[in-house]
Amino acid sequence: MVWLLILSSYLIGSIPTALIVGKLVFGVDIRDHGSKNPGATNTLRVLGKASAIIVVLVDIGKGALAAYLPLYFNMDVDPLYFGLVAVVIGHCFPIFAGFRGGKAIATTAGTLAVANLPLGLLAFGSFFLVIFLSKYVFLGSISVGLSMMVYSFISQELDFELIFLSFTLFLLYLHRSNFRNFILGIEPKINDKNLVNDRLPPKNNSLKM
Repeated sequence: MVWLLILSSYLIGSIPTALIVGKLVFGVDIRDHGSKNPGATNTLRVLGKASAIIVVLVDIGKGALAAYLPLYFNMDVDPLYFGLVAVVIGHCFPIFAGFRGGKAIATTAGTLAVANLPLGLLAFGSFFLVIFLSKYVFLGSISVGLSMMVYSFISQELDFELIFLSFTLFLLYLHRSNFRNFILGIEPKINDKNLVNDRLPPKNNSLKM
């Protein structure tokens, strides 16, 4: 039963939300535009605010659903395992999109909202604070893993140091191109007006905002 739920969580994570929105509304593969990443940030930059909101909400739902599965079936397994392992791997390496996925921040938010809300509030409080101070989304993303790892080390209730350390290293790997761009001085900030230059017109105006 555990392996079936792990597989289910992976498949849930593999739903390529940004790719679907790009194809249906804009008729494009978002992986060919902007940063080439099929995630919410690149969706915002290339497809606009409304599309990004849809991607964020669905990706949060993916993580929440995966974390809820073991609770629904009353299994003696911490739902964090399903969220931070199976569904994240599915989101980052989706079988339905040639194993080219996003960076799992929204999916992680959904997982923590169900599995451990206080940890989720801490992690994403850090996420928004770092973005507010730095204006770089990738630094906020890295802070999610770091805050979770620190929380695990100082908390006596959560023994997930190895998983959170691995998760943080995984985030660093996923954002390696962002670090390279940052060093080269070409990583865009969240409020960079030049981001709109690559924005694509939708096939219709239903999602224009």
